[in-house]
Amino acid sequence: MDYKDYYKILGVDKSASQAEIKKKYRSLAKQFHPDKNKDNKEAEGRFKEISEAYEVLGDEEKRSKYDQLGANWKQYQQGPGSGQHYGGQPGGGFGGYSTQDPSDIFGSGFSDFFEQFFGGGSSGYRRPRSQKGQNYEGEMLITLQEAFTGTSRLLTLENQQLRITTKPGVADGQVLKIKGKGGAAAGGGTPGDLFLTVKIEPHPAFERKGNDLHTTIKLDMFTAILGGDAQVNTLNGQIRVKIPAGTQNGKTLRLRGKGMPVYTKPDQFGDLYVRIEVALPVHLTAEEKEQLEKLRAMVMARSAKA
Repeated sequence: MDYKDYYKILGVDKSASQAEIKKKYRSLAKQFHPDKNKDNKEAEGRFKEISEAYEVLGDEEKRSKYDQLGANWKQYQQGPGSGQHYGGQPGGGFGGYSTQDPSDIFGSGFSDFFEQFFGGGSSGYRRPRSQKGQNYEGEMLITLQEAFTGTSRLLTLENQQLRITTKPGVADGQVLKIKGKGGAAAGGGTPGDLFLTVKIEPHPAFERKGNDLHTTIKLDMFTAILGGDAQVNTLNGQIRVKIPAGTQNGKTLRLRGKGMPVYTKPDQFGDLYVRIEVALPVHLTAEEKEQLEKLRAMVMARSAKA
């Protein structure tokens, strides 16, 4: 029976941190996962080795006991059942453990190394402890209009099609969790989950801030001065808005309930803020200029009297 060098199997130094070990395991597990290597016995064996190594090194207590063993593994192998002692521990055990089942030290066994080396004479091979499958991550790109109404996407994941639906009001950067649609689990465990981050494309006319929307409309000078109606686009269609007389350039109008729907509360909406941009007339005729000059004179005279 060969000694299992778990550090070498994972490709990390003995001084590696738990975070480094975890990162390395995830990378290797993703590379050799059975779902990505159909009918590949070599990849399957490698995946089992990686899982076994991480079972030990990924747990600080188990890793500590494994490190204590070190080069004395052959001496310890002779201890259980033969009355010999290792490291001054009574009962022929390892680090205070007597002839216990290997699950007392490392959880359920994986290889002969576990059974024969740590098993202390226990018979039979134990099935690996069931573990949750690997979680998958991805992105889902939608438009602002789709975020307003809700939408769906048909995704292909490991030879199966999934229809992912978003509710109205979903936010940019919001993470959707689709339970059980990640990687398959080893040992009959629970499948992993799928996490999709929603990405909303910028809109040419609207800027979203929380559940509110912001937009800008151009307004002719005469409507701004005299008041009137203006057409305003919303994500739910075009509406007519009353413009007060004397509306200044840069003024913002608040249209209640014309913003984004509140997520999980489809009967509630944010507001739409409309910034007024007054468009001045250009290419005036001589007669138009003359009329404007008269208007200016009248306004200036009235201001002087005030």
